[in-house]
Amino acid sequence: MEKDKNMKLYQIVEIMENNNTAGSKAVQDVVRIAEKNGFEPIEIKTWTTRSSINAKIKRQLGFKKEWKKAYAQIEEQSIVLVQNPFRIRQLSRESILKKLKSKKKVKIISVIHDVESLRKFCNNAYYEHEFSTMVALADVLIVHNNKMAKFFEEIGVPKEKLVILKIFDYLQANTNMRTPKFERQITVAGNLDTQKCAYIGLLPQITGIDIQLYGPNFDLSMERYSNIHYGGCFPPDKIPEKLVKGFGLVWDGTGIDKCRGDAGEYLQYNNPHKLSLYLSSGLPVIIWNGAAEAEFVKKNGIGIVVDSLLELSDKLAKISPEEYNSMQKNTAQLALRLRNGYYTGCALVKAIDIVERG
Repeated sequence: MEKDKNMKLYQIVEIMENNNTAGSKAVQDVVRIAEKNGFEPIEIKTWTTRSSINAKIKRQLGFKKEWKKAYAQIEEQSIVLVQNPFRIRQLSRESILKKLKSKKKVKIISVIHDVESLRKFCNNAYYEHEFSTMVALADVLIVHNNKMAKFFEEIGVPKEKLVILKIFDYLQANTNMRTPKFERQITVAGNLDTQKCAYIGLLPQITGIDIQLYGPNFDLSMERYSNIHYGGCFPPDKIPEKLVKGFGLVWDGTGIDKCRGDAGEYLQYNNPHKLSLYLSSGLPVIIWNGAAEAEFVKKNGIGIVVDSLLELSDKLAKISPEEYNSMQKNTAQLALRLRNGYYTGCALVKAIDIVERG
């Protein structure tokens, strides 16, 4: 990566009290990829996760001390990478970031994981403030895709401040990628709670196709359906070993005729991490045609785009082994990029270039 030799690269890394990186696998992967690309970690530790009044006071005083230490570590005219949204309140975070920009002329690159005003899951006063602060402070925003970029442009963010990620990477330590078998089966890996993901409870209506489920909160009453198979719950580094046949399903919301409800509509803007899980494991996908990532799937020949899951029986019946093998080969090539942090790395290079030219 070429950069100004005098310009230091840092990243803010949130650490839990067990000394593990906080956040989802997507957050942790960005940390690892950024470090590989020269971003020195600046750790913000959570001193305690207990919920008593004394623990909360201790936690916030700890954050104040951590951010003060971070300010001292970060050199003038450097670049600082943050990941948004920050999920918990942290005393001094906002004031230190503002001070870094005003006093030390630091530039900030923000990797966007979620936009809560679009996601509507945690949309409250805290997230509204966190979002507006991020937009005001960031010199460059790394957003998911073209649809999300358009949203940011519509709220007044200049196009030249936006970098499009295209898809989240999914780092995998296991270098032995299996070749999935051609079967008319779909796999869903993720939260199986039928209250939060109502479409899960409607999957038995899809006839003539085996449906393999992995994840927490499985409703045991669904086992009475002959086409539903539950395989258990596995951590992010183990679930890829289970994705060995058919297609991975990228769907959300309350319906199976289309992606409905807040979670379903959010697919019009976001890059679902389960898409990256399936593809990095070599598994072709089935995705809703209204999803922002549907175009990525079509362009790369890595799966099938559908209006409704009720189409699947007919769609999959027409897929030949040769067509599946072609999709699988395309997926295998893409998987190598996802496993090695290619897309995040490219986005970081573009973001640094914008900052340096700015």
